[in-house]
Amino acid sequence: MPSFPDLVTPLRSERVTLRFASERDIPEILIAHQDDPELHARLGLERAPSGAELGRRTDGEADERAAGAGVRFTILEPDSETCRGQLDVHRVDWDHLRAEAGIWVAPGFRRRGFGAGALRLAGQWLLGVCGLARLELLTEPDNKAMIAAAAAAGLVQEGILRAYVHERERRLDLVVLSLLPADLETT
Repeated sequence: MPSFPDLVTPLRSERVTLRFASERDIPEILIAHQDDPELHARLGLERAPSGAELGRRTDGEADERAAGAGVRFTILEPDSETCRGQLDVHRVDWDHLRAEAGIWVAPGFRRRGFGAGALRLAGQWLLGVCGLARLELLTEPDNKAMIAAAAAAGLVQEGILRAYVHERERRLDLVVLSLLPADLETT
């Protein structure tokens, strides 16, 4: 099975830097969940993660990346090492060359282009260096900020998956957006 290549240097653009997630990000992740009490729900979690849970998750990420099962990036401002959000690549299907992305940005750094910049930069790496043919993002229809950030990154809205997931004791519709290599050429 293919794996994700190691990053010799972080991925960089004028707007954002991405590096593989690490244990040093845990304090900022906890603060983001504290500052936005609904963040865990947007991420499909029953509750905000604890520091111990984040530590265990971080411990397994290098193995997950090496196995080609997923990769988590930390979103940084250029020339900074402080976590401003994360972009998680999961549900990787190497047979069909596709993966799903999830992203969050800390409340104090939203509406500054970090989400769009991170999606664009990760999309270029995933569809270029890694050889994927499709990157998907699913979000609730009322998540206008996420839909706008995805569109600004070049993702195309395909439609709504009705009653697609069961979270928080109810069925939820999800908007599906995608990025293909051709989309990177046109934006």
